[in-house]
Amino acid sequence: MSEREQYTPGPANGAQVRKDGDQWTLILVRHLRHTPDKVWQALTDPVHLREWAPFVVDGGMATAGSTVSLTWVGNPTPIETRVTRADAPKVLEYGDIRWELEPLSGGTLLTLWHQIDRRFISWGAAGWHISLDVLERLLAGEPIGRIAGADAMKFAGWQRLNAEYAQQFGTKPPTWSPNTAQVRE
Repeated sequence: MSEREQYTPGPANGAQVRKDGDQWTLILVRHLRHTPDKVWQALTDPVHLREWAPFVVDGGMATAGSTVSLTWVGNPTPIETRVTRADAPKVLEYGDIRWELEPLSGGTLLTLWHQIDRRFISWGAAGWHISLDVLERLLAGEPIGRIAGADAMKFAGWQRLNAEYAQQFGTKPPTWSPNTAQVRE
């Protein structure tokens, strides 16, 4: 059995939601066992991002002011995205995403801030939860390959995470059918 087949995401944790009017921000915190420099590279290098992130980019993201085409898995339309802040290895901001890296106990405390449509907040939390698990394994030299988009939704544990995060946030998760690719609220 492969590492990927053995992977099961843990329980929903390390996440919160902040609401400011109609604006919803998902905040996920994860302690990684790797240095901020190593995590920074995984957050900014397109080759590394392709291994764990739910999107691909066509260029490096380590320089403020650079512009990349960012394409979310499952959405064929690239989004021109400008890196608005890149303070290595502490803060990275682009589009509606902000990453903060803080050295902690021989590793990194990684915080993701992602502005997201309230209807999909539990989906986002479940998806990022799995992506961050994949990132941790990649950094540990035990890659299992990206699990994102519709593939993540079909993956063991995603439905459970979606429901757990929805309950934690006090929201109702939208339903999704992998056979019809339709979303219902």
